[in-house]
Amino acid sequence: MLMFDPQNGRYDPRFERETDRLIALASDMEKIRNGADPSDLAAGAPILDQWIVAEHSVPCLAGLSSGHPILTGTGRLIATSDLMLVAHDQSWARTRSRFYRLGRPGGAASNS
Repeated sequence: MLMFDPQNGRYDPRFERETDRLIALASDMEKIRNGADPSDLAAGAPILDQWIVAEHSVPCLAGLSSGHPILTGTGRLIATSDLMLVAHDQSWARTRSRFYRLGRPGGAASNS
């Protein structure tokens, strides 16, 4: 997750590096979608020997969603995809899939 504040020009120093990595990934995926041979794209890439598939935790958000285009309903409990950006003022977040407008943080007192 990278903190981001466009109004003040402040952002995590990793922002540029992560942006470039995601652009490169999207570009490679587009090439494959358009018929490029992935073996050709991987030519000259490092070799990973004795590899295994592993998993590691990544930050995400969980909360009550309303207006989600796929996970429909109001107040539906969801977990998001990987959390990529969060506004410094916590008004919005960008996950790997989409933007979210952020309401009250968990644990906030209810006025009901």
